[in-house]
Amino acid sequence: MPLLPEEPQIHESAQGPRATPATGRPAPTPRPVPGPRSTASPRPGSPGPARPVPPVRRNASAEPPAVSPENRSEPQIQLIPAPPEGALDAADETVDLLLDTGRAPGDVLVLTATGLHPLAAHELSFGEAAYWAQQDAAEDVFYAESAALDRVANRAVVVVALNGGTEADAARILPAALTKATALLIVCGDPQRVNAALGVSV
Repeated sequence: MPLLPEEPQIHESAQGPRATPATGRPAPTPRPVPGPRSTASPRPGSPGPARPVPPVRRNASAEPPAVSPENRSEPQIQLIPAPPEGALDAADETVDLLLDTGRAPGDVLVLTATGLHPLAAHELSFGEAAYWAQQDAAEDVFYAESAALDRVANRAVVVVALNGGTEADAARILPAALTKATALLIVCGDPQRVNAALGVSV
């Protein structure tokens, strides 16, 4: 006769009151399931208090566009029409949409045509070493100016805010940004300038 493995001995106080054979064992109390960690919560193991982040400008009237399915062979290109003064707001709304639909923050790179995004300026205030270390960690959305295109790493989604510059600047920035995107390039700017810079009709 085969031997049956012994059941582990659990002290009566740990397993609760014994049920009578007529009623069966009482159902175990379900354990609470922790909800998803807020993006505002500090990461586990991160040293020191969370850094204060300046508020990001929002355009409540702008409706975020839908994100197209990814093409694994080459990046998709999306255009979000926006004037130069509204390109940053459009880019911020696009990042919110990407994160809300499940895109990991470390998958997203945001490039500005001219000047630093407020979040990039904030992070640079702690020093360039700490700023570029965030890119290498790939845990958060990374914000950079187009002047640093040679240094930024590839990411699945690249969002470009054409918040200024000339047609020549757009012709330099957008093809380079396309090479940094492995799945999707989203451009917030003037449609004519974008189409001329990329040589396609988006």
